Amino acid sequence: MKRLIVCADDYALSPGVSAAIRELASAGRLNATSVMTPGPDLAAEAARLSALGLDGFQIGLHVTLTSGLTPLTAPGLPRYFDLGPLMLRCFLRAVDTRRLAAEIEAQFAAFQGVFGRPPDFIDGHQHVHLLPVIRPLVLDAARRHAPHAWLRQCRGAGEGLKGRIISALSGGLVADARVLGFATNPGFSGAYEFERAAAFAELFPRFLSGLPDGGLVMVHPGHVDEALKRVDPVHAPRAAEYAYLAGPAFPVALAAAGFSLS
Repeated sequence: MKRLIVCADDYALSPGVSAAIRELASAGRLNATSVMTPGPDLAAEAARLSALGLDGFQIGLHVTLTSGLTPLTAPGLPRYFDLGPLMLRCFLRAVDTRRLAAEIEAQFAAFQGVFGRPPDFIDGHQHVHLLPVIRPLVLDAARRHAPHAWLRQCRGAGEGLKGRIISALSGGLVADARVLGFATNPGFSGAYEFERAAAFAELFPRFLSGLPDGGLVMVHPGHVDEALKRVDPVHAPRAAEYAYLAGPAFPVALAAAGFSLS
């Protein structure tokens, strides 16, 4: 059996998202999650996750520069960006790198503060860690604070414009990681257009096709609560993903594709 990493993004975004991720992790349906350190009640959510004591379960830092959460360095960084404007600013080199560097630094420090150790891996909310300007800031912070972490790359991301963009952007990350001595995941899948969430049971087996040993599938399960609705306008897919990951079809799909989470 090949080993697969199934990583739930956005831990600590809201109580419902965190609870759903813990439930799936406890049931052996996930083996990784990445944490949004600006999330509300971070210390308590981190303690609940750590208390599970799951062997081999990886906990990463989900670098957050886009969302409805409040930046850790506010008012220095007054609010997080919308993804489109942030991408444009990065490609035009028209972003205040000092403010971004301070926020990224604060997120690494917050992770260390609540978990008592560096993250096992590093990725980014809406894949911001792949963007020019932001990528070197993340790599610099990782080099100083988490030199043994691995970095998420998204080559071969999947269908649609989103998949093609993050796949293309991953080339720079992989090249820079190699120079700095960081490992990256050997394969990636899980990107899809969220309006297709109702068909997640059909999509997931396709995510596994062609993935190598050690490949990663990104998922976004959650219980939809009022806190989530306040910070994320696209929340319905989380319930659909949770239902599939908690249900009987998920382990069948893994076994059929020759994958194990252990």
